[in-house]
Amino acid sequence: MYDFAVIGGGIVGLSTGMALYKRFPNAKVVIIEKESVVADHQTGHNSGVIHSGIYYKPGSYKARFARQGSKSMTEFCQTHGINHDICGKVIVATKQEELVLLDNLYTRGLQNDLVIQKIGAAELKEIEPHVNGLGAIRVAQAGIVNYREVSEKFADIILEHGGEIQLNTKVEKIHEESDQVIIETSKGILKARMVINCAGLHSDRIATAAGYKTDMKIVPFRGEYFKLKPEKRYLVKHLIYPVPNPNFPFLGVHFTRMISGEIDAGPNAVLSFKREGYKKTDFNAKDLMEVLGYPGFWKLASKFMKEGMDEYVRSFSKKQFTKSLQELIPEIQEDDLIPAPAGVRAQGLKSDGNLVDDFYIVMGKRTIHVCNAPSPAATASIEIGKEVVSRIPVQIHLLEMALV
Repeated sequence: MYDFAVIGGGIVGLSTGMALYKRFPNAKVVIIEKESVVADHQTGHNSGVIHSGIYYKPGSYKARFARQGSKSMTEFCQTHGINHDICGKVIVATKQEELVLLDNLYTRGLQNDLVIQKIGAAELKEIEPHVNGLGAIRVAQAGIVNYREVSEKFADIILEHGGEIQLNTKVEKIHEESDQVIIETSKGILKARMVINCAGLHSDRIATAAGYKTDMKIVPFRGEYFKLKPEKRYLVKHLIYPVPNPNFPFLGVHFTRMISGEIDAGPNAVLSFKREGYKKTDFNAKDLMEVLGYPGFWKLASKFMKEGMDEYVRSFSKKQFTKSLQELIPEIQEDDLIPAPAGVRAQGLKSDGNLVDDFYIVMGKRTIHVCNAPSPAATASIEIGKEVVSRIPVQIHLLEMALV
């Protein structure tokens, strides 16, 4: 019998395990992960940005947790000697009509209590000499890190506290009873007083298996990247983002300097035909039919038909992908780009066709379900873990007294 079982060994599941030990030092905790290593999916396939929280609705979890998380993540890296760089980023307006959108984004950043700066074309050239821009927002506290390395340190801390991490273990069924939760896995039955679902791309399925309706479904969007050839890395000094299109729920292609020194260019955003489909050819009939049979998907598709088609064109045309990048850095040529690994974003979609635009946590009796935690979840992971653990019901106060 475990005190807590956490389903999912990504950065959110591991940060939750770490937070459990901070509140319950004597707890018996197990992390259940179906892959052979931790951080193998969203965590291990993201761009490694420590986000500031500038884009998100003031007062939302994303805004608060990204702002707080950028600080706690930086402090964690400093404490544990993890290589990171608070290099800053610029959000660039390349067209006259984007200047109004840039002003709106600047106002939002101030509402989110960020230290940001509006700069003109001349100052932008000093920061990023090769960028084409009429103006920009400079976000000094944005940074970069390898989140797989961070996750491995989270895992080490859990193990040091006596926790267990069971790899190659797939959750198949969940039975929530009055005094325990029974978890049927590919390696047998586990029992826990509480279960916390941090299953990322499969979080909605785990919630459903536990008997909870979430009025949302995870829809996987693949983000495809290129890398700049080593001899062209000089074109990018920091992080370079476009002004987001307010009519499209993704940030647009951008340039990210990685902690390894490589420069990522992308991503686009296309429907993945498999929840863990990192290649164009990846396909899973069950995953795809779930999406195509979901009314919310068709409502979303009709709303963003033009933008969605543009994303698919970029997916199959390197020339068009290059053109998008040239809006920020005109010197970029097709030959400067080499294919890079893709990522898959686990995006919650409501039945009415609206994306779940914030982190979404569903409370059960003896289960807690983190059902929507796409970007900036890696940045916010320490704060998400704290929030999840703070929600452990008062009803288990006797357990808390026994474990502290």
